[in-house]
Amino acid sequence: MTGAGGKAPGAAEQRLFIGGSWVAPDNGFYEVTDPATEEVVGLAPEASRAQVHAAATAAREALGPWSRTPAEERGAVLARAADLIQRDFVPYAALAQAESGATTGTARGMQVGVGVARFRRYARPEPVERPLPPQINEAGPFGGAAVMGALAVRQPVGVVTCITSYNNPWANPAGKIAPALAMGNTVVVKPAPQDPLSVYRMAEALQAAGVPPGVVNVVSGSTAESGEAAVDSGDVDMVSFTGSTAVGQRIAEVCGRGMKRQLMELGGKGAAIVFDDADLGSAVSGIGTTFSFYSGQICTAPTRVLVQRGVHDLLVQQLAAYAGHLKVGDPREQGTVVGPVISAAHRDRVESYVELGRKEGARVVTGGERPSLPHGFYVAPTLLADCTPDMRVVREEIFGPVVVVLPFDDEEEAIALANDSDYGLIDYVWSGDVARAFRVARRLRAGGVGVNTVGRNMEAPFGGFKKSGVGRDVGSYALHAYSEVQAIVWPG
Repeated sequence: MTGAGGKAPGAAEQRLFIGGSWVAPDNGFYEVTDPATEEVVGLAPEASRAQVHAAATAAREALGPWSRTPAEERGAVLARAADLIQRDFVPYAALAQAESGATTGTARGMQVGVGVARFRRYARPEPVERPLPPQINEAGPFGGAAVMGALAVRQPVGVVTCITSYNNPWANPAGKIAPALAMGNTVVVKPAPQDPLSVYRMAEALQAAGVPPGVVNVVSGSTAESGEAAVDSGDVDMVSFTGSTAVGQRIAEVCGRGMKRQLMELGGKGAAIVFDDADLGSAVSGIGTTFSFYSGQICTAPTRVLVQRGVHDLLVQQLAAYAGHLKVGDPREQGTVVGPVISAAHRDRVESYVELGRKEGARVVTGGERPSLPHGFYVAPTLLADCTPDMRVVREEIFGPVVVVLPFDDEEEAIALANDSDYGLIDYVWSGDVARAFRVARRLRAGGVGVNTVGRNMEAPFGGFKKSGVGRDVGSYALHAYSEVQAIVWPG
């Protein structure tokens, strides 16, 4: 961090976006570092508590006019923003790559590409009124029977604070901002401190697309101060958060005191159940995404592999071979599959878990060492076998390219092991018996289950059970998440 008034030589200084204006930060700037090269990407603004509250006030003032803007006009703004982001697709992807360490394919396809798709998805207005069948009330408040008509109407929640994750600085913010704006809410966006610059580019696109002043505000900071202010402001009606369970719990406490609406997408420790009749090639490639996709920094990863004993050794062997063929290195280089993790501190954290696994008795089948690269925060794809359910590496979210493997004997044991977790975001089942796979899926305590796939349907509800979150989003479910339901009743 450069501190107030300081800056790295040659680095560009980013300003805050508050009330439609680009504002100098009260607390100076901090450095955003490329996790592959360890070079400074740019200087992010350090917002003061007062500036964050000013952003929330601006959002409150803009709420009335924006919420009354016809849905078609709100959608047109989102569509224009999508076109502008698509126009600058390549430089935006390069920035996302520099901030997050994503490979080129991921930065273009899964970060900026998905961000564009989400703006276009929510540019299409959906009905906000649903007529209900007439209801005969046999004993109304004044006696006698009456026929009542009703409408269920969706109204915006109000001012929404969007706190985004570092693993995807485009798709994650877009997945919050676009449906919130489509429903007539206004937003205060607090990006992850590691890669906030992409979110400011998104704000520029929205401003150029015609979003009115105060409808979108972006405030960043490297400490907890700015995030706390974005949650506790009296002008904020809802908090949408993606991040760790520990931080989500602290946010929920503040929201509870103010009765603020919450949408929480938190940690995960996804179980991948592999039966002995499974297509092992499909299972290995699906589980292997933990090593490659965001270098394992993704809450939906199948990190906890439960394998029926008949194929246990073969699956471990094939997973180790798969991991061993993945190229680790500079994400800009052709052929790189595994890039860096987000920071030196996080690399150390992941490595400490691998060492903890060794001490707990797990066997390091492959990986476990730091790649010998001159720069960057790299972790080798690591596979831990001979694990038991009580190990911390099995129970806690590592958020890196580390997979743990446990054996099971029968279906009942597999279900019990999968559900023996504080988390319940997405689990997976691989089996040649599709009826069994669906039967098992219905018994898993997880918000989503992939059957013979790690793919997602982006219209299906997304969210978790237990400590993996509160609420659902994606598709129409996101519009529900960012709205309140109002009943309007009249004599039929």
